Amino acid sequence: MIRVLLADDQLLVRAGFRALLDAQPDIEVVGEAGNGEETLRLVRELRPDVVLMDIRMPVLDGLAATRRITDDAALAEVRVVMLTTFELDEYVFEAIRSGASGFLVKDTEPEELVRAVRAVVEGDALLSPGVTRRLIAEFAARSRKPAAVEGLDRLTDREREVMALVGLGLTNEEIARRLVVSPLTAKTHVSRTMVKLGARDRAQLVVLAYESGLVRPGWLG
Repeated sequence: MIRVLLADDQLLVRAGFRALLDAQPDIEVVGEAGNGEETLRLVRELRPDVVLMDIRMPVLDGLAATRRITDDAALAEVRVVMLTTFELDEYVFEAIRSGASGFLVKDTEPEELVRAVRAVVEGDALLSPGVTRRLIAEFAARSRKPAAVEGLDRLTDREREVMALVGLGLTNEEIARRLVVSPLTAKTHVSRTMVKLGARDRAQLVVLAYESGLVRPGWLG
């Protein structure tokens, strides 16, 4: 059973999400919070698998709450999916930098929300349609001198290649076609790369791909 915590200051939003998620046989909503501080308290108390986190909340906003969750080693298994009203939200970039595993607009299709919860538990990054390319372009625009990324020297040439393709926004299926391997092989390479670099999930692997210099500005097609 996937345990979910809802964090949003709008009661109607939480009620809608709860009704949808509790109707799934493999998902259970274990708690609700109306602000960032309450979210942190419940995360530490309930240890949910996934937090659906609104970016704009009183007392402590979603970005700050996400940073505290992802910085706490005791909460390493908790995944955060950021929620907002607008897909062009200026905080998307910072949300992923803060450790969020995904990003969704609140009016996303019901099946997409359910898929998001399941996907991040599996370690996949989840972004609303249209956000991925803009997010990657933002990394390119903000890219600075490559930073030293711990564990990069332990990657094989193929794993570096796969990491770069993840950084360009390719799915496992697209990576498989590019490298002429099976999707399972591509997924295995991605998983091994994440383990060697200590990446929480695919979203963090994108961050590391840019920070290490494996992907550079101007590579977007």
